[in-house]
Amino acid sequence: MKRIAAVLTLFAVSMMGNLFAQTYQGRILGQVSDSSGAVLPGARVTITNIATSVTRVLTTTSSGDYAAPNLEVIASLRPDLVMIPTNPVQLRQRLEALKLRVLELNQEGIPALYESIRIVGQATGATTQAARLTEQIRRDLEATRARSAKLPKTRILFVAGHTPQRLEGLIVAGGTSYLNEIIEIAGGANIFRDAKAAYPTVSLEEILARNPEVIIDMGEMADTVGVTEAQKQAVQKLWTGMSSVAAVRSGRVHAVASDVFVVPGPRVVDAAAEFFKLLHPEVTR
Repeated sequence: MKRIAAVLTLFAVSMMGNLFAQTYQGRILGQVSDSSGAVLPGARVTITNIATSVTRVLTTTSSGDYAAPNLEVIASLRPDLVMIPTNPVQLRQRLEALKLRVLELNQEGIPALYESIRIVGQATGATTQAARLTEQIRRDLEATRARSAKLPKTRILFVAGHTPQRLEGLIVAGGTSYLNEIIEIAGGANIFRDAKAAYPTVSLEEILARNPEVIIDMGEMADTVGVTEAQKQAVQKLWTGMSSVAAVRSGRVHAVASDVFVVPGPRVVDAAAEFFKLLHPEVTR
């Protein structure tokens, strides 16, 4: 029975779950924020194993998150294959030093996603299933693109993070993000598509100047499990004072809590479909 260790959650694995007998994860997760609750991208996090005194230093992502695979747990599971996303901390080399077979996969964008599915299929003896999955994703995305091509482009802002209960420390989807590709497929015009960073921090004044017609805010929804409607309404209420913004005036501020928007994987199709509904409600009613 093959055992696969999927480190830092790899959705290409979860969607091809029938290929694998067992999947395990071993990791330490967290998020760094300041005293006001604003997330801190680029912060250094030190983790020490008090039993062995081994220390590791990590850097938080654009949304203030960090994830540290527990190498001891992973090794103890004796997996046949470990799959990890591309990372800058030489995780692959450290896992290989434990005599583990490792795949390091780049999923930063749709072409890279297709390639990662191909690699996973090849490594697990499921090349046919992988090819079918890739082709199905291509067809579904092209269908959404064809529908949106007939419609006017809608200016959209996607907020990936901000200070809880305040419109400060705003982290948005930029031009090199996975989300920018999906927004374009769905017929949107990302107002920060000119930003070189994937998830830049911007000011409220910049947002006001660019005047989005639709705002999608998951800034307080990093944990997508168990989010209530009351929480979503509280996020929407934050924007009500910005009456000069077209999205606010027309009631098109949406608080969302779904990892399909932030984790590249086969559910990219669901993300494109959801964007299409939010961008073109007159078509989907």
